[in-house]
Amino acid sequence: MHAENFDTIVIGGGPAGSAVGAILGEYGHRVLVLEREKFPRYHIGESLIPFTFGPLERIGMIPRMKRSHFVKKYSVTFVQPDGQRSQPFYFFKRYDRETVAQTWQVLRAEFDQMLLDNAREKGAEVREETTANRLLKEGDRVVGVEATDRKTGRTYEVRAPITVDCTGKEAFTSNRLGWRMRDPYLNKIAVWTYYKGSQREADIDEGATTVAYVPDKGWFWHIPQHDDMVSIGIVAEGKYLTRGGVKEPKEIFQREIEENEWVKTHLAVGESTGEYFITSEYSRHSRHCASPGLVLAGDAFAFLDPVFSSGVMLALKSGHLVAETIHEGLVAGDLSPERFREYGQTIRAGVENMRKLVYAFYDPKFSFREVIKAYPEAGGLITDCLSGDVNKDFTQLWSWIGEFVPLPDDLPYGDPLLPIPATAGTAAQ
Repeated sequence: MHAENFDTIVIGGGPAGSAVGAILGEYGHRVLVLEREKFPRYHIGESLIPFTFGPLERIGMIPRMKRSHFVKKYSVTFVQPDGQRSQPFYFFKRYDRETVAQTWQVLRAEFDQMLLDNAREKGAEVREETTANRLLKEGDRVVGVEATDRKTGRTYEVRAPITVDCTGKEAFTSNRLGWRMRDPYLNKIAVWTYYKGSQREADIDEGATTVAYVPDKGWFWHIPQHDDMVSIGIVAEGKYLTRGGVKEPKEIFQREIEENEWVKTHLAVGESTGEYFITSEYSRHSRHCASPGLVLAGDAFAFLDPVFSSGVMLALKSGHLVAETIHEGLVAGDLSPERFREYGQTIRAGVENMRKLVYAFYDPKFSFREVIKAYPEAGGLITDCLSGDVNKDFTQLWSWIGEFVPLPDDLPYGDPLLPIPATAGTAAQ
C-alpha cells in the first residue's frame, strides 16, 4: 500500500489538534489533521477560563473571539443549596491585563469549527470524516497511521516522523496500549440540558459561570450563552443520580432541580429545549505522554473532572506546547521521546494542581469562604488556579487548605517517556 508522507500527523481536530495543526502549519511544516467527525459537531465543555487567552493568542484566534457573539465571562460564583450566592471570583480583581481579565462562554460546535478553520488557513491539511484505524509501527517506533475515508470507504496509510494523539476522551492510544489510569475518587456522571430564557444575573455578572451545590452530593453548572440560551447540568456519583431506579436523564435532571433553590428559581422563568444528555465524567490520565514517534496532547493525555472548566485551556495549552516542541525537533532532526519530557512534566504539574482544588471542592467539609477568612492571601491563589494559571507554586495554598480537608498526593504516573511495551505494542499493529 502506497503511503503519503508528512512532517506530522495529528489524530483529532478538537482544540488540541487544531492548535497543533495551526502552529506547525504556520511554521511551514507539512501537517495532516485526521478528524473522525464532520464539523460543526456538538460537544460539551463550553466555559473558557482566562488563561486560555495565551494559546488562543498564539494561534491568532483573539481577533475572531472579539468579533464573535460569544458571551463575555468575568467571574465564577458558587451557590449554596439554600440559594445563598458567594461573592464572585472576579478575574479583573486579580489581573489588570486584558489577556486574563475576561474570557468567553462558547458553543463548542461554533468554537471548534473556528479553531479547525484557523488550522486550515495556517497551512494544515485537514481531512474530516476520516477514522484512524491503527498506528503503524516499525519495531517499537510509531511511523504513521492507517486511516479510512468514511465518505468513500478507502483505506490508506499516512506516515510521519511524529504522530500526535489528540483524540480527546476517546484516548485512542492510552486505551489501546494499556496506559490509561483512572482517578481513584473522581468518578462522576453528568446529566445536562439547555434552557432558553433562564434568569441571569445583572450587568457584568450576566456571563458568570455559576457552580451550584447539591447537598453533600455534587453540583450544577449554569453557563449563560448567546441567543438567550443557558447550558445547565448536574454532576454527581452515578449511584446517587440513579437512586430509586431512576435512569432517564430528564427524570434525573428534573428531580435534582429541587435540590438547589438558586437553580430552581433561575430555571423557573425559562423553557427547556427538551433534549437531555448523560455521560460519564470520570477523571483519567495516561501513564505515558510520549514514546518513539508518538506524543499525546489534550484530553488524550489527561482528562480532569470539569467542575472548574479547565479542559479547553489544558487542551489548547498542551497543543501549543507540544507543537512548539515538535517544531524544534523537526528543525534539529531529533524527535526522540526525551525531547517531550519538559512538555509532559509541565502539563502534569498543572493538572495535579487543579486536581487538588477539585478534591477539596468535593469534600463536604471544604469551604472557600472559611479558607479565605482564615488566610486572606488564599483568595488570590485560589483565583489563580480557577483562572488556569496552574503552573505556579501553590505549596502554600495546599498547606492552608490541608488544614481544613485532606488533599491527594500526586498520581503515581511513573516514567512519562517509557518506550511502548512489547506486549502493548502488539495490540497496535
